[in-house]
Amino acid sequence: MLDKTTTTFSHVKPADTDWRSDGLRDFFLYRDLGVAAATSGRVIAHLVKANMAPEKGTGWHRHEAEFQIVFMTKGWAKFMYGDQETLVEAGDCVHQRPGIVHYLFDYSPDMEYLEIVGPADFKSIDMPAPCEVPTPTSWK
Repeated sequence: MLDKTTTTFSHVKPADTDWRSDGLRDFFLYRDLGVAAATSGRVIAHLVKANMAPEKGTGWHRHEAEFQIVFMTKGWAKFMYGDQETLVEAGDCVHQRPGIVHYLFDYSPDMEYLEIVGPADFKSIDMPAPCEVPTPTSWK
């Protein structure tokens, strides 16, 4: 059972938090869902959406995290997980196991996903490329 002294009830409505451009990637916008504050940093939940057309993508990286899922709510994104290209479309859920090397390299203009990660202050570590990455689709 959770320790009720370190977690709180949270209810965030769409108008309660703004989309922000100061997240991990400048080509995405982020909207905090209040979970990091409610869990004292154990978990973060935020919405992420496309802000600019894909040019270089995220680069090869891994996260220092115990848990991470991506639930695509709108549009699509293409990831490389190791040497495996993976199309993630609206309605799909991906569990990114701890330490998996990946690269988000392409996405639709309407892409939006829910990301849940524990802990909230997870780190992103650049990694060497295990393979070539396909060219992203142009928005023009």
